[in-house]
Amino acid sequence: MYESWFGLRTRPFALTPDVRFLYPARPHAMALTMLEYGLESQAPLSLLTGDVGSGKTTLVRRFVHDLGERFTVGLVNTAHRRVTSVMGWALSALEIAPADDSDIAMHEALVDTCIREYARGRRTLLIVDEAQNLSPDVLEELRLLLNVNSDQDLVLQILLVGQPELRATLRTPELRQLAQRVAADYHLRPLGREDTGGYVRHRLAVAGGSAELFAPGTIEFVHEHTGGVPRLVNQLCDMGLVYAFAGQQRVVDVEVLGQVLRDRDEREALPVFRTGEEAPAARPLAS
Repeated sequence: MYESWFGLRTRPFALTPDVRFLYPARPHAMALTMLEYGLESQAPLSLLTGDVGSGKTTLVRRFVHDLGERFTVGLVNTAHRRVTSVMGWALSALEIAPADDSDIAMHEALVDTCIREYARGRRTLLIVDEAQNLSPDVLEELRLLLNVNSDQDLVLQILLVGQPELRATLRTPELRQLAQRVAADYHLRPLGREDTGGYVRHRLAVAGGSAELFAPGTIEFVHEHTGGVPRLVNQLCDMGLVYAFAGQQRVVDVEVLGQVLRDRDEREALPVFRTGEEAPAARPLAS
């Protein structure tokens, strides 16, 4: 819509996850390092959490992209509360076809595939996104899946990705055995003010634009009203470009961004932008 007006190749702040736009801010760089550590240290279970819009999905896609041929990866990205058993989802994600739908056949198919891939020099990685939606019973089933590993050989690793509620679930007594298997974990926090500026400039550069598209003072405004949450930064900056284009302006300034928020308030849109309160900090698994 506005790309040609601003000399952009593509929309820099689209909400669709795109690994090209991943900005190596400290929180995201640390998260990638921790995930890589989990794999290299042969952690049976790793955990990545973050608030809504913190960039977990984009980060995980980048992580998988960088794995190359070292791992066979299955991604369960539609976890929801109606899931009563994870085995079928795991087999589908790993493109494994069991002999039949019996529990024994599905378990044997998973074991055989993990061992076969290990013999080929590849470990199997199962990633479960939106894992906060899974019931304790389903999460416990994931622990049982890890029993395919022997004392000598780690053929299957699992990465749980979810919102902070997942940590609260894992701290419950009935899941203490699963929580004890978590050998690498990280909570993805919002961007600081400096990283918010770097994030905006990075996305503009990847899209073929200039940092000068956003006038002085706009980064501070964006950070103040989004709290450094990447998805909210994208929403506000994208609408800023739309409004500037509609007004035939060549740059986005604070006045434009202020109008975006005022119009949103007048429409009684959902209050997703920051109003001053801070989100509660995520608690570690071990207290």
